[in-house]
Amino acid sequence: MTILPLHPADHASPDALRAFLEQCHARVRADGHPRLVSISLVVEALDPLAVLESIFEPGERHFYAERPNLDTAISGAEVAVAHEAAGPGRFASVQRFVDETLERAIAVGDVEAPFGGPHFFAAFAFETPAESGAPFPSAQVFVPRWQVARAGAGTTAVANLFIEPGSDLDAMALRVWRAHGKFSKFEYAAKEAGASGTGILPVGSSPKTEDARRSAGDQSHGQEARATVNRAATSDYRGAVRRALGLIAAGEFEKIVLARAIDLTTPAPLHPLRVLNGLRQRFPGCYAFSLANGRGQSFIGASPERLLRVSQGVLETEALAGSIRRGGGASDDAALGLALLHSEKDLREHRLVVETITGRLAQLGLKPEWPDHPALRRLANVQHLHTPVRAPLAEGVKLLSVLAALHPTPAVGGSPAAPAIARIRELEGFPRGLYGGTIGWINARGGGEFFVGIRSGLVDGATARVYSGSGIVAGSDPEKEFAETEWKFRAMLDAFDA
Repeated sequence: MTILPLHPADHASPDALRAFLEQCHARVRADGHPRLVSISLVVEALDPLAVLESIFEPGERHFYAERPNLDTAISGAEVAVAHEAAGPGRFASVQRFVDETLERAIAVGDVEAPFGGPHFFAAFAFETPAESGAPFPSAQVFVPRWQVARAGAGTTAVANLFIEPGSDLDAMALRVWRAHGKFSKFEYAAKEAGASGTGILPVGSSPKTEDARRSAGDQSHGQEARATVNRAATSDYRGAVRRALGLIAAGEFEKIVLARAIDLTTPAPLHPLRVLNGLRQRFPGCYAFSLANGRGQSFIGASPERLLRVSQGVLETEALAGSIRRGGGASDDAALGLALLHSEKDLREHRLVVETITGRLAQLGLKPEWPDHPALRRLANVQHLHTPVRAPLAEGVKLLSVLAALHPTPAVGGSPAAPAIARIRELEGFPRGLYGGTIGWINARGGGEFFVGIRSGLVDGATARVYSGSGIVAGSDPEKEFAETEWKFRAMLDAFDA
């Protein structure tokens, strides 16, 4: 990526912006290669979720991820450039797209600020290929037209443009100039076009469509009726567990993760970001996330599980397997946690995950480090066994290469992986899509963060499907595994009921 010594704040005029874009366009015309152009600016503190909600459009893609307890959040919407892939080479295909896009990219402004520069938002479904008619492809990545991210007290706004030989530079300059006015002094209440405060509309919107969008949003935001739960979405879970135990006894695999799905209906369309706001408040230690496909469907959740983080040459991942409910009081809660720490069945399940993760990292030439014994990870509705894993990232090993090696871990698939995963669709009776997949972002420096798409649901207008799973090993009890999925469901069901 080429970083030019030009700062937008020092050349803040429409004419200067148009001249800069013309310079970029000249490079495109000279070699015939389109280029991503990224403009970063540190602005006053903003809430990225509130920003995203204020200009939410069901017909546009968006991405959101936040760790409230770490005071970091990143959001982006609309598409500057995108790519899809399928098959066993999907991670490599996305990595090539990222590398090739960055090779010719041009960046200016506060590129070195936290979350500065272009970010690539990616998602990989559990299955490959995705089933026909699936709301999300097997693999997708996109650079948003705009992104807003917060790290502590600092906020960075980024505008991304994809310039081609025939690009309309006047329209691009107008879009960025409006965004500059918007994010320099952001007002969360949506404005009429042309009103004071340089209110920005999504590209292609008009005052009329903006009025309609707000009207529709007000209708869905104001709904007071609770969701109606329909539990007929999947096959018999207890029966699936019993069949899985038979396969384990026959030596087909050691562990398999089986999920359930519950369908919800509501009297008015759901606003996914309003549901998400409830999740981030209830689960500050989790990744609150939303990924929209631009066709009205959003995959949202509060995932407790990091799959991979790469920062400053250090890789971090974790094993999260073995669960028990939270107690009704401090003594009850502590007793349950102690029972989990000494549960032979849960420790065995957890050890399988740790051994698989560290073994896969070692196969890449990495040297992982992890504690000898797991600790407790307590969430609002469930306790888990947790083991953090770290490793220096070796020269030449890229983030998505590691992601491809780790996904799916035995915490969402099984062990050994191939025979267990081959049975999941048959036993569960529904397509997982992004449930059990991985979602996250990559920056221009090769760093990034991905989490596992669990404690999640697919929102589609006035309907939603929520997911919950449990790890099955020898000694699992179908009734207890069913109860475990019920605890885990509460994260999403309470958010829809709020």
